[in-house]
Amino acid sequence: MGLLRHIPNFITLLNLICGVFSIYLGMMGNIQLAATLIFVAAVFDFMDGFAARLLNAKSDIGLQLDSLADMVSFGVAPGFIVLHMLSLSHGLPGNTSSTMSYIPFLAFLIPAFAALRLAIFNTDESQQTVFFGLPTPALALFIASLPLVREVLYDDRGLLYMIFTNTYFLLAVVFLGSLLMVARLPMFAFKFTSFRWSDNKIKFSFIIVSIMLLIWLQIVAVPFIFLMYLFVSLLSYLTDIQDV
Repeated sequence: MGLLRHIPNFITLLNLICGVFSIYLGMMGNIQLAATLIFVAAVFDFMDGFAARLLNAKSDIGLQLDSLADMVSFGVAPGFIVLHMLSLSHGLPGNTSSTMSYIPFLAFLIPAFAALRLAIFNTDESQQTVFFGLPTPALALFIASLPLVREVLYDDRGLLYMIFTNTYFLLAVVFLGSLLMVARLPMFAFKFTSFRWSDNKIKFSFIIVSIMLLIWLQIVAVPFIFLMYLFVSLLSYLTDIQDV
């Protein structure tokens, strides 16, 4: 059992390594692969918590390591993806062959607010069954989906493509995403105390609809699932539904 208790931390380190490679690839301009690695990091982020519960191997070191890995994979790495997308976006002012726009560097608000979000989470014991503020992995997955969606929609270049590649849309993602991470808005968490339908109607319904959207739209579904997550959380809060 001595070695088994280190398995969750090893999985967490795989999360962190994915984040490091994502940052490197984002700096090199390969944001499609950089974005894919954020999705892989999210899988490891889920697996380390699952393994810790399964092996009864929760520890303070594991908690801190998880936050450090999340900062890299879901804070810094998405920041570089948005930086690159802003640099190539249409509608970017002050960007010519002889001048450089500093607007893309606003993308680094994401890792700054992600760090603040994680610090708040680590010191707030009330966030056990519900999150206050947008979880960093949720925003990171939304951001990671954007270059992949852009690739899928490139040939058509319709309205959705034009929206996702617009400077002001991307800046809205930066500012609203940063604010949502530190807002005291309750967001429902996928933490199950039981698997009865009556206790988890919202969670199960959300998962079912998300799977249907992924089957129908594939990667294009991810931004809509993210918006649905925000809407359901807000609706649950305003209507005081307890199944969150």
